[in-house]
Amino acid sequence: MARSIVVVGAGPRGAGVLERIAASAEEFGVGPGAELDVHLVDPYPPGAGRIWRHEQSSLLWMNSMAADVTMFTDDSVQIDGPIVPGPSLYTWAVDLREGRMPGEDVPPGEVGDELRALGPATFPTRRLQSYYLDWVLRHVEATLPPGVRAHRHRTRAVGLTDGTPQRVRLATGEELDTDALVLASGHLDADPTADEQDLAAFAAAHGLTYFPPEQTTDSELDRIPAGETVIARGMGLAFVDLVVLLFEGRGGTFVEDPAADPSTPGSLRYVPSGREPVLHVGSGRGVPYHAKTEYALRGPRPPLPRFLGPDEVKEFIREGSVDLRRDVWPLMAKEVGWGYYHELFHGHLDRVAGTWDAFAAAYAEVDWYSAERAELVAARVPDPDDHLDFERIDRPLRDVCVDDPEALQRVLRDYVTDDLRRHVDDRYTAELGAFVALLSVFAQVMELAGADALTPASRARDLSWWQNLFSSLASGPPGPRLRQLLALSRAGFVRFLGAGLLVEADEDAGVFRARSDSLDGVGVEARTFVEARLPAPSVSRSADPMLAALHAEGQLDEEVLDLGGECPAKSCGSAVRSADAAVAHGDGAVVLHHTGLVRVRPSDFRLVDDDGEAHPTRFAIGPHTNVRIPGAFTRPNTNALSFRANDALARAVLAVVAPAAGRLTA
Repeated sequence: MARSIVVVGAGPRGAGVLERIAASAEEFGVGPGAELDVHLVDPYPPGAGRIWRHEQSSLLWMNSMAADVTMFTDDSVQIDGPIVPGPSLYTWAVDLREGRMPGEDVPPGEVGDELRALGPATFPTRRLQSYYLDWVLRHVEATLPPGVRAHRHRTRAVGLTDGTPQRVRLATGEELDTDALVLASGHLDADPTADEQDLAAFAAAHGLTYFPPEQTTDSELDRIPAGETVIARGMGLAFVDLVVLLFEGRGGTFVEDPAADPSTPGSLRYVPSGREPVLHVGSGRGVPYHAKTEYALRGPRPPLPRFLGPDEVKEFIREGSVDLRRDVWPLMAKEVGWGYYHELFHGHLDRVAGTWDAFAAAYAEVDWYSAERAELVAARVPDPDDHLDFERIDRPLRDVCVDDPEALQRVLRDYVTDDLRRHVDDRYTAELGAFVALLSVFAQVMELAGADALTPASRARDLSWWQNLFSSLASGPPGPRLRQLLALSRAGFVRFLGAGLLVEADEDAGVFRARSDSLDGVGVEARTFVEARLPAPSVSRSADPMLAALHAEGQLDEEVLDLGGECPAKSCGSAVRSADAAVAHGDGAVVLHHTGLVRVRPSDFRLVDDDGEAHPTRFAIGPHTNVRIPGAFTRPNTNALSFRANDALARAVLAVVAPAAGRLTA
């Protein structure tokens, strides 16, 4: 009799879990006579899933270059399971167009044309990525080891019946018996928060239009008429999608601007279609995410980790009660500075004084927040423009408050132009050195967070701050998108509102009203308001029927952090103030912060119930859990945390399922 695993979610995360199960299956005794069935359940296209499905606008791009996307492990990945190499997106495209994939054809139409022209530094469309992910899953299925079988179910899992075995109910009415359940659904929709319900009700009462947080590709943007004044809150990747769909998606075009300043990188002019709205946008930080770099390191790759590595993380874990900003951030910043200055000294000798060895020895001896470090940098790096300034990076508009909206437009355009220059001109390759170090820091911080070493207050406040800062630095759009944003700003179709954006429902005037910390006494009113961001995670408000049912039955818990008196509600950071529930008890000395994330045991990703017990045969992995794993695919040769997590989970599941399968054949 075969054993069974049900993986809910057949996008790149689910496919990655299947690949890791297959890689280790033989080691755990799976084979002829001890078979294993793996069921992939997802209403969206297998392999690609919802985010990367083919059925979306051909204008939407990935924010990674083709050579920086892989679904396969390599020798850099430190895991217990076997390394099973495979092609990156770029290598796959080259092999396909050069006929090195028997039985596979170049896709038809626009995607095929794109594939034939694809270079390693090209930002592919999401539709091309869907073909790669589809091939990855088919390849994994075609190379499954003896005894492992994969089954696809193009539907939704809606419930779970306890028992031996457990039984997963599907929307089709079918039921699947399973010995282990893996929830790998990725970003989940959630019902609106109380504030979002109030905004929707206000819009309905006054004949306005409100778009709650959601995947931009799923929004009914046709409801926004031409010429409409629109307030948008959020300047991350969802905002970039919004801009693409509202302007290029409505027939507008971008052309090279021959009259532009030649020092401005890639200046464009926007040619309107006549169907555009006017978009007023702001956010907490008030600026778009940083552009992706478009150059290579001039010097050797910086040796990492240097100041924050496994040994330091183990020591923090041993000590416990760690405050990320107070205890770890100085090492995080110093590590990123190490990558930055390593590249500056190796790639730009004309802009430094002395040798790298001398600088590195002195740098190692000083604290990040010290006069000695500032003096060292000033002495060895003469141009202040070459100094790494995290405070400026984190809050670039902190000193900006003007009473003239046109002045703010100029400030923001100058900021975006400078950011573009730093990410396309190889004079600034030190920025890429910092980025390489940032990836190393991210992996170490996630190890620390996964070990529950942070204080609850720091976990609630600082992890959100850090992930937002990391995303703004590392997960930004391709440079051409910011060039287009500048063109739209110059044409008057995008208006910047700046930092500290606040949007309110004005009952007296019957409109939405926006103001910010960057505009003194100036606001804007609109009849359309778009939340340009994904919904915050929430187990208690989950729109996923299985997740909601498990939570209602107490079999799946939402992470709740007891902040004690460390972070009273009136002074908590924005991450706490905006939580689904921050409940003060008694005199306010105890605050419970609901993160909205599925609670799992960090060591093996087992679901934790509301009694704090880890379930022996139920697992979850991905951004909807309190072990905050980044994207399901990643850069090659980076010892990717995502692949390490997939491997650990797969082996934990096999340890539950496979030994029983082996005993059945005895």
